[in-house]
Amino acid sequence: MKKITAISLISIMLIAAVFLSGCTSAPEEDAAITEINIGYQPSTHQISYMTAMEKGWWAEDLAPFGVEEVNEFEFPTGAPEMQAMLSGDLDVAYVGAAPVISALATGLDAKIVAAVNTQGSDLVLRNDLPYESPEDLRGLTIATFPPGTIQDTLLRNWLIENGLDPEEDLDIKAMGPGDAKAAIAAGQVDGVFLPHPSPTFIEAEGNGRSVVASGEIMPDHPCCVLVVSGDLIRNHPEMVEQIVKTHIKAVEYDSANLEESAETYGTKLTADPEVVFESLEEWDGVWTADPRPIVDSTVEYANIQYELGFINEQLTAEDIFDVSFYEAVSEE
Repeated sequence: MKKITAISLISIMLIAAVFLSGCTSAPEEDAAITEINIGYQPSTHQISYMTAMEKGWWAEDLAPFGVEEVNEFEFPTGAPEMQAMLSGDLDVAYVGAAPVISALATGLDAKIVAAVNTQGSDLVLRNDLPYESPEDLRGLTIATFPPGTIQDTLLRNWLIENGLDPEEDLDIKAMGPGDAKAAIAAGQVDGVFLPHPSPTFIEAEGNGRSVVASGEIMPDHPCCVLVVSGDLIRNHPEMVEQIVKTHIKAVEYDSANLEESAETYGTKLTADPEVVFESLEEWDGVWTADPRPIVDSTVEYANIQYELGFINEQLTAEDIFDVSFYEAVSEE
């Protein structure tokens, strides 16, 4: 009798263990998200983010999904911004397409879900330096964003296409916009290749002149994009749709209200709104939310970065983009 009881007890314990094991391995319900962290950079390329933030649209539009706080983080360039996203510190990022590629190649779990702008950067040289062609850059020192960014990728590829070795024929220094503007003002560099509004501010301060727009280097090239973490995409797709909706709303508002957009930028970043407005009138940039037209050219960035040795694998459109959210929103 005792033997039977022991066996029965063991059986009951085994059944309970299996039952408990099944309970613990079952997928848990996704935890509610109460905070969203968004990264951005201080350029007019990303005014749509600033407009949505300053008008309270992010907070208002994401509140129905349980989001109680929207936290913003400013970065000087895309490289540190993507490092923050790789570390899990950002859920959403307004950033150049090229840094996204570099991060994806090193394991970033995220996708581009919308475009932000195309073109919009200028090569600026000191006023005393002549410029007729890329050959005039030989021997000069040019400051631009760090390797793997839009500006660095465009500049290096353009130099190579024009018979110049970016490593041997000139000195390219990695700098954020503030340091680069200070460097050309102090005569520490001969030129800069920066996104707007920096080129217009350099001209307004008498420290240089724009000689080549980025659209001349690569027509209609993608620049900033909207990136969302894989976690949000997989587990909170409705929230991602709303993020894209809010972005589209801001892009359309800014395009229709240029002076107000300049004021928003000027107030947020303590910049002269008149110079910002001048920049928006003269740049070759275009604000846009549709990611589909930039897919092929972004993949071209990936190929360029692979050829330059910045990444170790070639990425496909499927590795980089998820356009389904934009398509779903635009069909409503």
